[in-house]
Amino acid sequence: MRSKVVFPFLKGVAMGAANVIPGVSGGTIALITGIFARLIDAIKSFDATALKLLLKGRFKEFSAHTDFFFVLYLFTGIFTAIISLARLLEYLFLNHPVYVWSFFFGLVMASVWFVARTVKKWHIAAITSFIIGAGIAIAISILTPAGEDRSFFYLFLCGVVAICSMILPGLSGSFVLVLMGNYQLVMIDAVNNFDLSILLPVGIGAVAGLIIFSRFLSWLLSRFPDSTIALLSGFILGSLGLLWPWKTEITQEFGEKVKVIAYKWHLPEVNSEFALALVFIILGILSIAATEIWADKTQREGSASS
Repeated sequence: MRSKVVFPFLKGVAMGAANVIPGVSGGTIALITGIFARLIDAIKSFDATALKLLLKGRFKEFSAHTDFFFVLYLFTGIFTAIISLARLLEYLFLNHPVYVWSFFFGLVMASVWFVARTVKKWHIAAITSFIIGAGIAIAISILTPAGEDRSFFYLFLCGVVAICSMILPGLSGSFVLVLMGNYQLVMIDAVNNFDLSILLPVGIGAVAGLIIFSRFLSWLLSRFPDSTIALLSGFILGSLGLLWPWKTEITQEFGEKVKVIAYKWHLPEVNSEFALALVFIILGILSIAATEIWADKTQREGSASS
């Protein structure tokens, strides 16, 4: 019982913490902790069948069909982390940015190996998918932001792309909105003023993107598992540039807020800060290694008990 409640909650906490960090995707954490496919399937299961079961009061069947309690505990963890860790991470980024970036650089760098090793066979399609995934993530990180666009279709597209990037490992939804030129319009102006003319098409796009993209990803994972995992591993590898600890932020003002729109990377100076940063990189790597060992042990114990 503990593993059914505590583990999804803790993995949700990790995903929530990742969503607070610029350039880190909650999808990356879901993939690292082994719940990505289950999460996609759970999202996909909220369909017409689920609605019928709910309306008929068949809650037990609804729960089984949607993996409801897994989703509930996971998202409880996500929101708990966002609320509780936002201030802490804001303080750490303000006062010790290199060390925070170093820890997450090590964490994500190690995750490339641990995720990629789940690919059963590295055939040509898998290798190609890995390269394409890395290339797309790198290209996104260096793109120049577009201009603002208020058209209904473009706002709908923003919702689709933002929600898909939040699901995909290695891609940050808010960063993608900056690149599409509508971060201020959607996340600041429309949210603060509750402007439904902006929020409605974005929301429709997000819901449509979540429903369609979760089904598409689920189909890819079942039909082409090796190539899909390789593609996602490439996304994670390509996102490492955004996490490189030694960089200068290029920012743009959005009303009263300042948002990072790009980075200028540089090599570190060999000093005490560099040495300590290496320690945090190693800690990030060890965190993933410990998570993998714990996950393998839990899976073996579960198989033995069944």
